[in-house]
Amino acid sequence: MPSPATSPPPTPARRLLHRTRNLADSTFVADALRTETVGGVLLLVAAGVALVWANSPWREAYDALKHLTVGPASLHLQLDLSHWASDGLLAVFFFVAGLELKRELIVGDLSDVQRAVLPVVAAVAGVVVPAALFLAVTAGTAGAARGWAVPTATDIAFALAALAVMGSHLPSGLRSFLLTLAVVDDLIAITIIAVFYTADLDVRWLLAAVVPLLGFGLLAQRRLGRWWLLLPLGLATWGLVHASGVHATVAGVLLALTVPVRSRTDEKQSPAERLEHAVRPFSAGVAVPVFAFFAAGVTFVGGGLSAAVRDPVAWGVVVALVVGKAVGVFGGTWLTARFTRAELDEGLEWGDVGGLSLLAGIGFTVSLLIGELAFGEGSPRDDHVKAAVLAGSLLAAALAALVLRRRDRAYRRLAEADATP
Repeated sequence: MPSPATSPPPTPARRLLHRTRNLADSTFVADALRTETVGGVLLLVAAGVALVWANSPWREAYDALKHLTVGPASLHLQLDLSHWASDGLLAVFFFVAGLELKRELIVGDLSDVQRAVLPVVAAVAGVVVPAALFLAVTAGTAGAARGWAVPTATDIAFALAALAVMGSHLPSGLRSFLLTLAVVDDLIAITIIAVFYTADLDVRWLLAAVVPLLGFGLLAQRRLGRWWLLLPLGLATWGLVHASGVHATVAGVLLALTVPVRSRTDEKQSPAERLEHAVRPFSAGVAVPVFAFFAAGVTFVGGGLSAAVRDPVAWGVVVALVVGKAVGVFGGTWLTARFTRAELDEGLEWGDVGGLSLLAGIGFTVSLLIGELAFGEGSPRDDHVKAAVLAGSLLAAALAALVLRRRDRAYRRLAEADATP
């Protein structure tokens, strides 16, 4: 008979129950990380922790952690943790974005020209107008023009999370419009990074990356989606693109574009849906929050805040995100609807588009990345840009909340009136 302090050995039934509970818990966490709200909250928490730490008496420890160097020097991958986050982990985010982009182009809203025209034009105008406004505000400031692309990107995870929080009665077409706009916005941002922020291009490494990329695509096309087959090829593609001088996040998009998005008759899900389902929890729960943790830690104490306020580049980013995005997205949508046959989805009103246009000014993840590429990670101007991105994104979200919460109350009253006998 066992002593009171000794637990009886677990029976097979107990072990099975324990494994089942662990599996259920892990499934619950993974499913939660696939929702926009949870991912957006983790993003905000990571950025908040970084800001607090970077302005605390222990800020030197934060800086030391950012610049802790790890990785094999023989493979040209001896990078600090900050670069591992922006070059490595963020490639996972762009892989998921690439899967969404291809799905929208082949079987989603972007495959229907009539439905896609308004959000596509809105996305393009939402890039052009902020860039022009940034250049106008920073005209005459030495070196400022290099940051023209900082305020052009909409953070898809943050914006969708904010939309989910702001109202439960808003029309579903609003989310579809925002998702399509953000996907096109991501495509433009990826192109900008590849074309304008590639320093020393080594074509040999880029051509070498084609070999594992084709292997990844061949396995995906043949539905041989075992992680132990795909992961080494994906890592090889990423490493070779990184060595070529093209920003390594582009590798994530290239890999995603090789994955089929149509399901066969014998499949419940397409390979793209299965991969997105598997990778999104890591992207939302680890990759993007860790990047935000290392990218958002701006030191304001010791004159950092006053220096940022005096920098025209910081003002250019804030004005472009808050005003430029709203004017570009709303103006592009309205002009296209006014002078073409394109129409808003049924159930959407122009007030909804106004709130969404403000929400598009949330330019967090990609804006922070482009700021680092434009001005150099850790430089004083990069810190000013980060502060401006944070301030502009929060202000855009607050203004969008004022409009969309009002719209949500209006839709709720309509729903209650319809439900009243």
